[in-house]
Amino acid sequence: QVQLVESGGGEAQPGGSLRLSCVASGPGTSLDFYAVTWFRQAPGKEAEGLACIDREGGGTFYGDSARGRFTISRDTAVNKVYLQLTGLTVDDPAIYYCATDFGRKCDRTGWSYDTWGQGTQVTVIS
Repeated sequence: QVQLVESGGGEAQPGGSLRLSCVASGPGTSLDFYAVTWFRQAPGKEAEGLACIDREGGGTFYGDSARGRFTISRDTAVNKVYLQLTGLTVDDPAIYYCATDFGRKCDRTGWSYDTWGQGTQVTVIS
């Protein structure tokens, strides 16, 4: 069974940056096999899709909150997917999750995922 593990969250000041990482654990598994999505959920709010990266070709898709501030990327050498957060604001604190639906391409009409990790907390303090 594929398990996703997020890391890299923490505290940042407004305008600051963080880099979140996602790796797949389990025998024979690798994020290189799938399109990967990042989403977040703040207390009392619905989950919000942020970014997705295709399995191959580097194609990406961003939600409105992420476009222009966050960057999704993958490093196939270490089987990781990253979400670089920049220009953090007081609206960004949440638990950030990486996820997949085990497909090859991002769903550019919406957000498609059915497996995600435990998440990593992002806090913005002034």
